[in-house]
Amino acid sequence: MTTRGFALPAAAVVLLVSRAAAAQAQYTAPDSPAWLADRRYNEGIGIRTGNFELHPAIAGEFGYDSNYLQRSTTEGVSNGPPTAPVIPSLEFRITPSLYLSTLGARRKEGDSAELPSVAFQAGVNLTYREFIGISSDPVASNSTNDIGAQRNVGGAADASMDILPGRSVGGTVFAKYARAILPNTLDANPDLSFDQDIVTVGAQINLQPGGGTLDWHLGYELQDDIFETEEGRPYYNLTQQVFTRGRWSFRPHTALVYDGTLSFITYPNLSEGASALLQSSEPVRARIGMTGLITDRFAALAMIGWGASFYNDAVPNQPQFDSVIAQAELRWFLAASPGVAKVGDLGLTLSSVALGYTRDFQNSLLGGYYVQDRGYLQFSYLFAGRFALTLDGGVAAIEYPTLFWSDGSERHDAFTDVRADATLFGEYRFTNTFGLNSTLRYTANASSQLVDISKVPPPTGSNSYAMQWNRFEAYVGVRWFM
Repeated sequence: MTTRGFALPAAAVVLLVSRAAAAQAQYTAPDSPAWLADRRYNEGIGIRTGNFELHPAIAGEFGYDSNYLQRSTTEGVSNGPPTAPVIPSLEFRITPSLYLSTLGARRKEGDSAELPSVAFQAGVNLTYREFIGISSDPVASNSTNDIGAQRNVGGAADASMDILPGRSVGGTVFAKYARAILPNTLDANPDLSFDQDIVTVGAQINLQPGGGTLDWHLGYELQDDIFETEEGRPYYNLTQQVFTRGRWSFRPHTALVYDGTLSFITYPNLSEGASALLQSSEPVRARIGMTGLITDRFAALAMIGWGASFYNDAVPNQPQFDSVIAQAELRWFLAASPGVAKVGDLGLTLSSVALGYTRDFQNSLLGGYYVQDRGYLQFSYLFAGRFALTLDGGVAAIEYPTLFWSDGSERHDAFTDVRADATLFGEYRFTNTFGLNSTLRYTANASSQLVDISKVPPPTGSNSYAMQWNRFEAYVGVRWFM
């Protein structure tokens, strides 16, 4: 992608801090290559064919993964040595992708600038992984721990259609699919995995009366989370969600914002055992706040609200989440905002540094939920359409309430882990279609906790799962893109 000829109208600066990330986001599977998540890095100059714009790409990477299976270094547990040692490996990744969309106004050149009746975009990406174990541990080299057996293909696809975009009343329909490759991290069983097929469909109504001063969205989403293995079947879940979000611009670059969701999460295949610790629920979230530019370089976002889990009574004594949820962010642009900057400065305008904090709760496969309080730092830098650099990292407190077995007896006291993550991605583009890139990623869960896997210990082996693990990844690669 090059910044030549790329310009934004002054009005586009409104709410840049809260909308830029969403506008650039692309649907990806977990653990995908870093560039797939952001259209600015993934797409090149594109190919125009009729009223569509195509962006094909293919990439190859070679690297090192210190702990793909996210095993613990704690001795004598189900996910640690000696039976399940950490297995470092070399890794090869091949990632083809294709994205297409109807032409934007800036690509139509001399064509009519009238708003289209329909705007469409879609994309698909795949990542094939091959592993070569390099451990000197004889246990890690046997067939039970063969890291080469983890070779697999993950990926994602999505499509959305905006109906009457830019009008006072319009709508959006969308569909998404992801194959998430999640290997067995509980023990040394090579036949157990948590690979998932996640299918999502939904629609929303878009309202923009008064020339865009107020916009409001109301929608519905259905997500089907299908586990591919027989062992994973009890974790199958279905989530229905009604959502709304709105924005009222009361100053040129400042607005009040609101979002709220009501979800219905069900586990149709629950059975006795560890899976029975999962519970259906109707979680509710609502937040309100403000976003906008403080100066031509500083932007801020602040939202606060309330969330509640509403678990059913399938597990006696199950704690409920009922507390504050929030987000706060300060962002500094390396150059003046798009509404103020010269066109030639837009490469730096899209470059920024952000410091933020989020608080929310999520369902936990241990049973019940966990609360995450995370501080984060983000840095993105694009220069002259040639060099791109991004850094995204954070530290979070992961708070688990008291865990219970399905009969209501206590499984584990409440505890808090510390989760750290950081991803550094850099790419130099020799031409408009070819680049050399590198990715460094570190993730770790700092914990001293051991959690029982089942209430009745197995006849052999350990019954405890260690929450502690860490993982380092480093890749270099080449990428052709249009």
